[in-house]
Amino acid sequence: MRRRRSLPWIYRWSRPIIGAIAIAGAVLTAYLTITKLTGSGPACSIDATAGAGCSGVLDSVYATVFGLPLSLFGCLAYVSMAAFALVPLAIDRDKQKALKKQAENYTWWLLLAGSIAMAVFSGYLMYVLATELKTSCPYCIGSALFSLSLLIFTITGRDWEDLGQILFTAVIVGLLTIVVTLGIYSNVNSPIANANSIEEVADVDGFIPIPEADGQPTPPKGWEITTTSGEDEIALAKHLTATGAKKYGAFWCPHCYDQKQLFGKEAFSEVNYIECDPQGKNPQREACLAAGIQSFPTWEIDGKFYPGTKTMAELAELSGYKGSQEFKYKP
Repeated sequence: MRRRRSLPWIYRWSRPIIGAIAIAGAVLTAYLTITKLTGSGPACSIDATAGAGCSGVLDSVYATVFGLPLSLFGCLAYVSMAAFALVPLAIDRDKQKALKKQAENYTWWLLLAGSIAMAVFSGYLMYVLATELKTSCPYCIGSALFSLSLLIFTITGRDWEDLGQILFTAVIVGLLTIVVTLGIYSNVNSPIANANSIEEVADVDGFIPIPEADGQPTPPKGWEITTTSGEDEIALAKHLTATGAKKYGAFWCPHCYDQKQLFGKEAFSEVNYIECDPQGKNPQREACLAAGIQSFPTWEIDGKFYPGTKTMAELAELSGYKGSQEFKYKP
């Protein structure tokens, strides 16, 4: 009687390992997506800056794709990888042997293509991190390590018969990923449009959408405010300052820039703004640390803290402003 050859442990456990890594990556990117959409910001050090810190990276123009958080697409990719790895394990080998074999074969190739694409894309982001943003980001590095681990366990976790096909797949998927990635970020460093040439047109709801931050912020002021304040924005700003309200932020933070754009240049000059980055204009890092600020922007109104970008109407309600509220802009 011939004894069946035992499979190497990596072949037996590769799918559960890949699934576990993908689930961990999905949890990480889901957390980043939630913090991005809610404006609360991830758990980062208060002294994170555009030159050093995770907040600057996660709020940079590279962190948004097609108007959505990049982490959302990362989460979908990790969920897909987890499904490719774990779904075949749920098929009963004794009852559905042919189906299980077919599912394993197809999903291995999907895992290979997916892990190559994720590793190449993560490699590009690590390049941007080192050369453009010139900083470190634990979340970004962690996700890149997850992607690289997926590729390693996908290649080593199966007895691939056709190594040439693997190389061919790697070249095609890798090149395609690079082309798509460069296309997505082709306009990142384009010059900021002249504010005077932008025609402000209100939507059907009567509000003018604020322009988004474009390019990289330059210390100490960051992006230039391109919106023009109305009388009501100025009145609200003066009311906030008169009642002791404070806005904590950092010059490199896109959400802080959105808040500035909602006020307009004239009105924001009336706001009691506290710069938390040492490289910013008139920095007050000690005040930010004393207040326990965890994310930008954060408003302090009547002794209570409100993280995230707020509309003018929200600020009026939070501060008890009773004046005219014909505000111009919306996020």
